[in-house]
Amino acid sequence: MKTLHGSCLCKAIAYELDSLDMPISHCHCHTCRKAHAAAFASTAGVMREHFRWVRGLDKLSSFESSPGKLRHFCSQCGSHLVAERLAQPHVIVRVATLDDDPQMTPQAHIWTSHDVPWLVYEGLARKET
Repeated sequence: MKTLHGSCLCKAIAYELDSLDMPISHCHCHTCRKAHAAAFASTAGVMREHFRWVRGLDKLSSFESSPGKLRHFCSQCGSHLVAERLAQPHVIVRVATLDDDPQMTPQAHIWTSHDVPWLVYEGLARKET
């Protein structure tokens, strides 16, 4: 796999990774919904040795959303980029922040017991803009 590049909305922070080492999942947990202001967040695990910050560490902020779990985001535009538990051998990349196509599709929805009642999976009209 080729190197994948990712960044925040304002491009102040950039990262690279060698591979997505775990499947892409859509996480519906309460904290992901709040952190992303969305019904779920698309995530994938990346082994630490396959992940690198390229620029913008001076703009990187962190929030401990639950004991031992850090969520890293851009202090300038607010984009949530990565989450981690320091004891784990991987970081959790927010797949939507990738600038390149990961050539993978999501494999699971997780924490669906936290779904919001207004979330509908099928039957929505599509609008091309």
